[in-house]
Amino acid sequence: MTERRACRLSNQPRGTQRYRAIRREDEDALTQAIVQLASQYGRYGYRRITALLKRAGWRVGKDRVERIWRREG
Repeated sequence: MTERRACRLSNQPRGTQRYRAIRREDEDALTQAIVQLASQYGRYGYRRITALLKRAGWRVGKDRVERIWRREG
């Protein structure tokens, strides 16, 4: 069955079937840094943690930190 026909039958856009998630090399280290900072500064949110990470030399945006923040709980 073709991709076009399968997507039409399942009522999904074809573009969603071609998406491949990109795993970054520093994701595990960044996750550990976020968890460590969150445990150290319990009342800080993801925006303030992002600022601390930037001061520490990480090149990271608030959206990426928020995504990891939600994933880690």
